[in-house]
Amino acid sequence: MSKHWTLESIPPQTGRRVVVTGANSGIGYHTAAILAQRGAEVVLACRDEQRGANALARLRQEVPNAAVQLEHLDLASLASIRAFADRQLALRLPLDILVNNAGVMAPPRRAETRDGFELQFGINVLGHFALTALLLPALEMASNSASERPRVVTIASIAHKTGQLDFADLQSTHHYRPMSAYRQSKLADLMFAFELDRRLRARQSCVMSVAAHPGVANTNLFRDDRSSVGRAARAALGTIIGALFNSDLAGALPTLYAATAPDASSGGYYGPLGLLEARGERIGPAKIAPQAQSKADSMRLWQVCETLTGTRFW
Repeated sequence: MSKHWTLESIPPQTGRRVVVTGANSGIGYHTAAILAQRGAEVVLACRDEQRGANALARLRQEVPNAAVQLEHLDLASLASIRAFADRQLALRLPLDILVNNAGVMAPPRRAETRDGFELQFGINVLGHFALTALLLPALEMASNSASERPRVVTIASIAHKTGQLDFADLQSTHHYRPMSAYRQSKLADLMFAFELDRRLRARQSCVMSVAAHPGVANTNLFRDDRSSVGRAARAALGTIIGALFNSDLAGALPTLYAATAPDASSGGYYGPLGLLEARGERIGPAKIAPQAQSKADSMRLWQVCETLTGTRFW
């Protein structure tokens, strides 16, 4: 890949349809805005409808000719995920890029989704697993009609390196530690992306599965009231991150690379190449922890996700 890949390197996206989860702020917003600027038709898939409406208005002001729309999607609800997917599939239009971006980080106390899953595992992992499975027909439709291969981009984290899958307590029912649960969810996201790639290859599908991480970016994850970091500490941490690490715009670069770069590979994992992979405008292959490369654990995780969500890919 080029060492000088920048926003200007993004190919024209005219005629392509994109869904970005959590597009109302941070990396998700900048991903959606830049793809719309390049000509893509972008669906902002957001849980909070007011914040989503604000983001839609901001995007249309920044990109006056943008083809964008807002859709409600609550990844903490399987019913909401199914309703969103049904609406998308009813359009009978191909989907070229799905960006699994939305997430929650380290709530101080264990909370659950509407379906009774631990919040981080439920949203970050199970929600995106179900969404991807349900939208796969639209992605495969794009593979039959576009010269550019459709892509599923799943956002992981450098936090995966210290994560471990606890199959005996994936829902953190017995012991809940906020950051441990977050690291587990991001490890699971990366393993999902790799396992999806293996299964797509086995079926000779044209759909690509690519993973990315933003480094350490000053996004709403550090400002969210559900975070285990106190309000004053969050403000101070955000200031430090803003000074030393990536802005949310710079944090979007790896996602955009994974979504659009001709050099990105299915099964690839990309992030910034700066200090400890935490920042930098140079994008390249990211380091992968050994536990993320376990095919046996990835297959087991896949089976768990199928059972818990009641969704299958094929």
